[in-house]
Amino acid sequence: MSQILTPVGDAINSFLSDSHVQLIGRAIAVYIVFVWLACAYWAFRDAQSRTANPIVPYLAAILIILFTPVLFPFGLLLYRLIRPSETVAEANERAIAEEAMLREIEAQPHCANCDRRVEAEWLVCPTCRNQLRRLCPSCSRRVELDWTVCAWCGTDLVPPRVAASRPPAAGRRGVRSPAPDTAIAGGTMEFRADQQPGPTTLP
Repeated sequence: MSQILTPVGDAINSFLSDSHVQLIGRAIAVYIVFVWLACAYWAFRDAQSRTANPIVPYLAAILIILFTPVLFPFGLLLYRLIRPSETVAEANERAIAEEAMLREIEAQPHCANCDRRVEAEWLVCPTCRNQLRRLCPSCSRRVELDWTVCAWCGTDLVPPRVAASRPPAAGRRGVRSPAPDTAIAGGTMEFRADQQPGPTTLP
């Protein structure tokens, strides 16, 4: 058995002791170390783009380095599993897009009664029947409820709620306030000017 193993060992030793083989082995070792350090630097830069914490990038690089040049692929795999799923720029873009969407939704008209989203052409809310707008009596264009003048034809408008709740004006032209037929002063009954004059003593 030893006679078989001895020539094999000598052949392996002679192969490894060859200068060309040793040069190739050193080149492979340098390449592995270079890839190891490059992965650590990549983890550092990747963590910088994915978090605003200044300590996390250094921890990511140290994680790769602690796994040594032999086991660093496992450290790299572990970092890929625990790193944030999106970069800081992607998170900012998503936040801006969501904010723009919320502003667009808020800018759309809603019913003041049931908060349902309504169209700009609707006059009445189809859910709660709340009046949204009305038509100008002169040009039949849509006007807002709080407008006092039509923006299209200049016709004076009265808000419907104000018009419905306005009390009748007193002393309008053509309307006379009722007056008593007689007035009593000092125990004497006097008739109005359009009746027969003359005092009458009360009993």
